[in-house]
Amino acid sequence: MKEELLHYAWRTRQYNPLLLETTDGLPIQVIHPGRYNQDAGPDFLEAKVKIGDTLWAGHVEIHVCGSDWNKHQHAADPKYQNVILHVVFQDDFPAAVEGRDPLPTLDFHHHLPPELVHRYNDLMMNPAWIPCLPFLHQVDELTWTGWLERMVVERLERKTGDIRNLLENIQWDWESAFYQILASHLGMKVNKDAFMELTRRTPYHTLLKYRDDLFQLEALLFGQAGMLNEDFHDDYPVRLQKEYRYQQKKLGLTPMPGHYWNFLRLRPSNFPTIRIAQLARIIHTTEHLFSKIVAAESTKEIHALFSHAANQYWADHYQFDKPSSVHKVKRLGRQLVENLIINVLVPFLFIYGNSKGQDRYRDKALVWLQELPPEKNSIIAQWTNLRRPADNALQTQALLQLKQQHCDFKRCAHCAIGHKILKQVNPVQ
Repeated sequence: MKEELLHYAWRTRQYNPLLLETTDGLPIQVIHPGRYNQDAGPDFLEAKVKIGDTLWAGHVEIHVCGSDWNKHQHAADPKYQNVILHVVFQDDFPAAVEGRDPLPTLDFHHHLPPELVHRYNDLMMNPAWIPCLPFLHQVDELTWTGWLERMVVERLERKTGDIRNLLENIQWDWESAFYQILASHLGMKVNKDAFMELTRRTPYHTLLKYRDDLFQLEALLFGQAGMLNEDFHDDYPVRLQKEYRYQQKKLGLTPMPGHYWNFLRLRPSNFPTIRIAQLARIIHTTEHLFSKIVAAESTKEIHALFSHAANQYWADHYQFDKPSSVHKVKRLGRQLVENLIINVLVPFLFIYGNSKGQDRYRDKALVWLQELPPEKNSIIAQWTNLRRPADNALQTQALLQLKQQHCDFKRCAHCAIGHKILKQVNPVQ
C-alpha cells in the first residue's frame, strides 16, 4: 500500500461515507476533507470533521501505518498540534500529540474500494511507456485537452524557477538575466555551462560599453572566452587579439580557460566560435533586446530580431585560421530560433507577466507557443504513435511535461487522466 493512494481516496472521497468510524467506535462525518498540502506539515489542512457529536476544524494526517506517526516524529512537531484525525491503513499504534489524549483514528483499510486498489496497482506495476496505456482510450477529449492546458502552465512554472533565482541574485535586472540565459541556450547542452561562465566574466553592462562597435564587441567576447591566446595568421583574429589586449588592460579583465569549450561531436554550425559571433551580432544589432521582445506581438517579429548574420569572416570559417570549403552565411537557423522562443523567450515572458501582475504577457507567451510548429523528438513521436499527436509547440511542451514529470514517476493519483481512470470505481457499499 502507498500513502499516495490513501491521499487520493481521502481527497476524492473514494469511500463509503456512511460507514466511517473511529477505532473506538465513534461515527465520523467528513464535512470537508481539507486542503491538500504537498509541503511540510499535515497532509490536509483546514478540514472539517464531525466525530461523534462534536464538529472539529483542523488538520488531517494520513499514514500507511499508525506507527508512522512516531517514526516521522510528529508528536513534538508544532505543525501537527492541530491535527484532529489520524487516517491509517493499518492501525498498529495509537498516535498522540504531546500533552493530549491519543488522536481519533480512522482505520481506512476496510473503506477503500477493492477495485480502486486493484486499478491503482495495475497502474503502478504496468511497465508500459506510460502507466495508463491500457486505459488511455477511455479518456475523453475534454479531460485530455484540459489537462494539457494545465501541463503547459506547470512546465512554464518549472522552467521559470531558474530564471527567478537568477533575477533575485542580480536585483531583477531583466536585460542582464535575459542575456545570460539566452547565451547559455545558444551553447546547447554541451557548452551551456561554458556560456554561463562567459556571461559571468563578461557582464551585460560591460558589453554595453562596446555595443555600438561590432568588432570591439567580438573582441571582448572572444577574448573573455579564452579563444584569442594563439598565434594567428588571419588578419581578423590578429586584430581581435590586439583589441582584446587593450580592453583587458583597460578593464582588468580575466579570460576563461580555453579548454572549457567543447567542439567534439558538434556540427560545425554549432561550434562555440559561431555561437559567440552570433551572440555578438544580436547584442550589436538590437539595443534593449529584452524590452523589444516584451513589446513584440508575434513570433514573426521575433524571427526578424534574430535574423542578422554573424561577421562575414565566419561565412568561410568555423574556427580561427581554419577556412571551410563551403561559403555559407552564418545566421541562426529557423529551428534554433524556434527553440530559443520555446525555452528562453516564452519562459521569460511568462515570469515577466507574473512579476508585473500582467496576464497579457502570460497569455502572449502561450499564444507564441501556439504559433510555433510541434517539436520533433522521440517523446512526441511516441505520443503520436499512441494517437495523441500535437498540433503546435504548446501541445508538445504539455506532452513533454506530462511524460517527464508525471508518467515517468507514475504520479497517476495527481493526474487528471489518472483520476479519470481511477474514479470509474464505485465506493464500497
